Amino acid sequence: MENNHLIITISREYGSGGREIGRQLASRLGIAYYDKKLIIQAAQKSGIDENLFDNVEERANDSLIYSLAMGLYASANHTVNIADLTMNDRIYKVQSDVIKQVASEGPCVIVGRCADHILRGLPNCVNLFIHASMENRARRAIEVYKQPEDGILDLLVRMDKRRRSYHNYYSDEKWGDAHSYHISLDSGVIGIEAAVEVILCYLSHRDET
Repeated sequence: MENNHLIITISREYGSGGREIGRQLASRLGIAYYDKKLIIQAAQKSGIDENLFDNVEERANDSLIYSLAMGLYASANHTVNIADLTMNDRIYKVQSDVIKQVASEGPCVIVGRCADHILRGLPNCVNLFIHASMENRARRAIEVYKQPEDGILDLLVRMDKRRRSYHNYYSDEKWGDAHSYHISLDSGVIGIEAAVEVILCYLSHRDET
């Protein structure tokens, strides 16, 4: 299978196993894998406290960068300095730079961090969305992530809401909308390993149509 500088981004519902699917894909393809590693790189590059990066994927607020994205602040004579941005936007900017950098360096799998939007338009970029039923996700969250059973459904809803808000805030594409991805896959129906096989099959045939 030709990697040809393949970039795979994975967005996922909490508890769907998207991170594990990403790890297995990267291993099978023999390419780099990034999730929390991005946070460390971004923190080292920016000098921002690494702990501030932990939950940024679940946060969004009114900001200068949103205005820029919507074309409300741009002007030919205005230069934006990262020091002018809110902390959340500074973190997003730094993470975006890191994502673009690692994507330019070679084939890789990137989980979360709005990578699908940041790298949108690259001809070698394949965007995936992994989801599953509440029951399947709750089971995985309890058994694999070691979350307490009490209140687990509320946790799933809360985490998904935060991820959706963050993604939709910085992106024109809607988080979870099948039209925004090359593959939207229910990992709860076929399992993690079979999901990896389905994606590998897609990758092997994607240039044939």
